[in-house]
Amino acid sequence: MRVLVVGSGGREHALVWKIAQSKWTDKLFCCPGNGGISDLAECIDIKAEDILGLLDFAKKEKIDLTVIGPEAPLALGIVDEFKKYGLKIFGPTKEAAKLESSKVFAKQLMEKYKVPTADFKVFDNPEEAKRYIQIKGAPCVVKADGLAQGKGVIVAKTVDEAISAVEIIMEKKIFGEAGKRIIIEDCLEGEEASIIVITDSKEVLELASSQDHKRVFDNDQGENTGGMGAYSPTPVVNERLFKEILEKIIYRIIDGLVKENIIYQGSLYAGIMITKDGPKVLEFNVRFGDPETQAILPRMESDLLEVMLATVETKLNKFKKMDSWIWKNKSCVCVVCASGGYPGSYEKGKEIFGLEQLKNMKDIIVFHAGTKKEGNRILTNGGRVLGVTGLGNNLKEAITHTYQAVNKIHFEGMHYRKDIGFKGLKYKIDSSE
Repeated sequence: MRVLVVGSGGREHALVWKIAQSKWTDKLFCCPGNGGISDLAECIDIKAEDILGLLDFAKKEKIDLTVIGPEAPLALGIVDEFKKYGLKIFGPTKEAAKLESSKVFAKQLMEKYKVPTADFKVFDNPEEAKRYIQIKGAPCVVKADGLAQGKGVIVAKTVDEAISAVEIIMEKKIFGEAGKRIIIEDCLEGEEASIIVITDSKEVLELASSQDHKRVFDNDQGENTGGMGAYSPTPVVNERLFKEILEKIIYRIIDGLVKENIIYQGSLYAGIMITKDGPKVLEFNVRFGDPETQAILPRMESDLLEVMLATVETKLNKFKKMDSWIWKNKSCVCVVCASGGYPGSYEKGKEIFGLEQLKNMKDIIVFHAGTKKEGNRILTNGGRVLGVTGLGNNLKEAITHTYQAVNKIHFEGMHYRKDIGFKGLKYKIDSSE
């Protein structure tokens, strides 16, 4: 098969890395790719949002399956365009992608089909939103309706912070049109987990659980980011809880979409808060998580491409008749190395040193995110630069192994969290007492 992966981040590098291992892969392309992806696939300089450019390329190169990494092309309707021409593409349609591209749509759908989530109210007028906050009080969460690269959510601990969040999103418009409408919702307390499934709207295959680390600094301090690291599996989600999440959240939302005449084919990500009242949805994403994918796929023994093809052909039921997935009995940790200043402004073009030392380290994979290749040099080219990923026989071993690898890498301004996975260690200790 000739396969095209769309995107340029760490998630896309992980997808390319996994698809390259498939017995069905003959030729692999990535648009636009990055400095690490170019070792596995032919990178073509077409942006992920250039729908017509990608369509022309897929037709010209006779691509058998296109796999979409980021949310933007999905929200723009790339799946609909490809399907018009009979091209196979892994990902939801524009209408189904509203689960992520419109938080209002997602919340209203959850409310209608009784999917547990925080109580909320929708506003398109900033003054009304501010009045509501003054009556309701804090803490609360203020969310931009549209896509904001994972940064459109502000957790406000005080009324002043919440009002400031409304002003930033709706009046200063730092997220543009994405902040035309906002949601103000109750602040959920508990521990977060990420659950990703693959579905063709008839069957659901769940991936291993994982836990993301959104805040930029240790101990969940600082601003929200696209994700500073992840690990899999997470002991926060035991077998009983996993089943409850599937039944009360995943199955209900997919069934709800079907009842709305929306067929969902692709990966579906549920960001979950494990509260004292049970699991509740923080957000849905209509693609693989980043950096969760980098922590999940190295544990997967099964052929991902085979499952993706079955998804677009609505034949996932054949995997339900077998064990579905085969997983390595290991833990995996991904630590993101970011540019100085991220998630704020940062400089690009810093040379990355130490990557050669990691090539021979067993059970270590470096997934490139914001990088580019210039001759024999690898340079920084984004906020999140690398996802250093390590496997271990248990979580503690995986953490140690991964940080040993991180310590061999250096570029000017590089920063990273030093506590990725620690929540899982604490949970294990607590649960055994």
